[in-house]
Amino acid sequence: MNKYHKKLFLFLFIFGLTGVQYLYAQSAIQPDESKNFVLFDSDSIFYADNIRLRPNMFNELALRADSKRIPLHNVKFFNIDEGFFATMRRLPGLGKEQLAERVIEGRINIFMERPDSYWNYASGYRYSRHHRHHDNGVNMRMYFNKGYDDLKKVNYTNLNMAMADDMESIDLLKGYRKSVRRSRNMYIATGVALGASLVSFFVNANRNKVDFDMQNGFSSEPQAPNFTSSYILLGAGVGFAIGGYTMQLSGLRKLEAAVDHYNR
Repeated sequence: MNKYHKKLFLFLFIFGLTGVQYLYAQSAIQPDESKNFVLFDSDSIFYADNIRLRPNMFNELALRADSKRIPLHNVKFFNIDEGFFATMRRLPGLGKEQLAERVIEGRINIFMERPDSYWNYASGYRYSRHHRHHDNGVNMRMYFNKGYDDLKKVNYTNLNMAMADDMESIDLLKGYRKSVRRSRNMYIATGVALGASLVSFFVNANRNKVDFDMQNGFSSEPQAPNFTSSYILLGAGVGFAIGGYTMQLSGLRKLEAAVDHYNR
């Protein structure tokens, strides 16, 4: 066996071993979601009869399980009567623990960020807010994961990697990307058209303040300004804005369809 084959064999062996370890770790983390529990960074699980998350006297969120205080910086996920939640400090740009609630469960789980103020409301009101937000569908302000992995931002790149084993979902995801690009182009055209409209209004309004006649000099009765071109540009800008928003909604529907199809 030459050096090339030895290196290839070693690479395949390490790759396969890593995959087996990952699958084993995922299978080992199988908490009973019918119960209240806390899943720690160490992947250990603590079950409790009563788990509550409420602001303390310093207006900081405090997690308690059967009256035992649990620091949020040690928590990966926790399951309570009001829902399943994840901490998001592992995401870039977050300096402290922030929480997200799982609003779609499946092969890909979708999470929505819950601000600290969310916990100041009564549970019944939070429940109604949860369903109102869920009806809005999947959007780019959400997060996702598989199993009990860390959260990732919902975007094309991350979902494309996560859904690589389902080509039909990938096709739907590509449709989402096309809609996003078209929407972005229409919004750019909106800005250009509205900017040109404002310039046109300004130029036409000031052009006829002093009306110069080549034969008679300055006219004492300047003509009324003509804003036809300005209104045409304004109408085009509004049309592009409506088209951009329509394409954006179409893209979000395709994004949700991709997630739904993957979760079947």
